Amino acid sequence: MNKWHLTPFYVVLLILATQLISSSRDIKPFHPQNTSCSTCHMASGNITKANASKLLATQERLCSRCHEKQLKVSHPSGLTPSMKLPDNFPLDWKNEMTCSTCHNVHSTRTSSIRGNLSGKKLCLSCHNTSFFSAMKDEGISIHQSIHKSAVNNNTSAVDNYSMECLNCHANEGDTKSISVNTRGIVKHASGAINHPVGMLYRNSYSKGNYREMSKISKRVIFPDGKVSCISCHKGYSKKHGEVIKTQTKSSLCFECHDM
Repeated sequence: MNKWHLTPFYVVLLILATQLISSSRDIKPFHPQNTSCSTCHMASGNITKANASKLLATQERLCSRCHEKQLKVSHPSGLTPSMKLPDNFPLDWKNEMTCSTCHNVHSTRTSSIRGNLSGKKLCLSCHNTSFFSAMKDEGISIHQSIHKSAVNNNTSAVDNYSMECLNCHANEGDTKSISVNTRGIVKHASGAINHPVGMLYRNSYSKGNYREMSKISKRVIFPDGKVSCISCHKGYSKKHGEVIKTQTKSSLCFECHDM
C-alpha cells in the first residue's frame, strides 16, 4: 500500500485542521489590543456574562486612559438618562449611560457604534427632533461629531478643536460672525470679547499677570497646552456656544488673568 494513502477519516481531519488554521489567520485582534482582561476586569480568570460587569473602575475612567481627549469634549456619560433608551443601547448595572451604551467595547472595528448608525440618525435613536430644533444651530455641531476631534492632523498653530469650530462656522456661511485673523485672534462680530487662540498658555504665564495652570478650573480646557475655543466655550452643549461656568466667584476671564 502506498505510504501516502490516506483513509477518509484522516482526510476529514486534514481538511478541518486546514480550515482551522486558515480561519485563525482571519481573526483580527479586538479592542483594546495587547491588553489583558485584568487591566479592566476584576475577574482574574475567565470573563463570563456573570462577572463581566465587575470592573476596576468606571468605564469613563478606564476608557479615558487611552481616550482622554475625546472624553473631554463629547456626549455626556456616566449618568442616568432622562428618557428611555432603545434596547440595543444598554445601560450599566447602575442604570447609567456609559461608553458601552453606544459602543461595542470589544470589537474588531474602529469606533464600533451599536446599530451601525452615525450622525443625525444615531442622535435620533434616543432624542426626538424637538430636542435639536430648540438649539441655535439645530444640533448640527452635535450631529457631526459626538466626540470632538482631537487628532493632530493640521499644521496650523491653532489646535484641532478650534479648527473644527472655525471650519464649521465657515462652511455654514458664518464667517461674518466668527473669524480668526493672521495673528490668531478670534473675532466675534456680535460684540463679544475678541480673544487669541493657538498660543501655549505657559508662554503667556511666563510673562506675568496670568494664574498658574494648576490653579485654573478643570472645566477650562487647554488642548496640548494651547488656548482654544473650548477654553471658554463648552464644546458639547445643548446651548450652542455656551460659555463655561466655573465654580469660582470671579468671571471666566479671571480664571486665567491675574490682574
